[in-house]
Amino acid sequence: MTLSAARKIKQYDRKAHPAEGIARNDRDEFITRYAPLIRTVAGRLAMRLPNHIDQDDLMSAGIMGLLDAIEKFDQAKGVAFKSYAEFRIRGAMLDELRAMDWVPRSVRKNARRLDSAYRAVERRTMQPADDEEVARELDIDLEAFYRMLDETRGVSLVSEEDVSELMAHKKVSTLWEVFQGTAGPDPAFSLDLAELRKVVATAIDALPENERTVVSLYYYEELTMKEVGQVMGYTESRISQLHSKAIARLRHKVRGYFKH
Repeated sequence: MTLSAARKIKQYDRKAHPAEGIARNDRDEFITRYAPLIRTVAGRLAMRLPNHIDQDDLMSAGIMGLLDAIEKFDQAKGVAFKSYAEFRIRGAMLDELRAMDWVPRSVRKNARRLDSAYRAVERRTMQPADDEEVARELDIDLEAFYRMLDETRGVSLVSEEDVSELMAHKKVSTLWEVFQGTAGPDPAFSLDLAELRKVVATAIDALPENERTVVSLYYYEELTMKEVGQVMGYTESRISQLHSKAIARLRHKVRGYFKH
């Protein structure tokens, strides 16, 4: 890390506002109790990233995310601190990755190609596309298709770039602020958020069984890719592949929602 955790905490503390978030007397206890979340979130993100991404950089950003959560947490909103902290930690890590601009344009382009291929096949057949159908749609062989899946595994379900592009179609900017916790509650956007959740839930239900199981175990049960593989009897590489296919299917469903 470029800065030690202690130095980051000290620097951040100078800018903290005592009247907000967790009471100052309780902050050290919260840092100690929830610091392990940083390693957990970093580990889960790192499994989807290229080898050249240093996990220490993610953890360094995660420290700032935890401190931000401690400062801004509002108990009156009825959200568990652990859930809020995980959200802030992950958000800080994703911000760090965006600042590093680690995803080449070619990878983003291939992610879009995958999304379009899945959408085209599934509209035509009215059922989940299999590997051979998507490879044919892309005009590549299966080996190249699997390589494309592997290289796009770290591309988010909906990236900040996607949100910017989709703003013209829907009031996404405010909805995104609600996700980030920077905007107050608004009934209209609460409805939008509930609708988006329904779209994602429906899309997950429509996934092929193996992919749906991977999504459930990885995101809801919070198992690692290796642990998911042990449960399902597959290699970690196979689980990563299933995860990539699930995300490609879900991306075009979510993008379709924003474009309505």
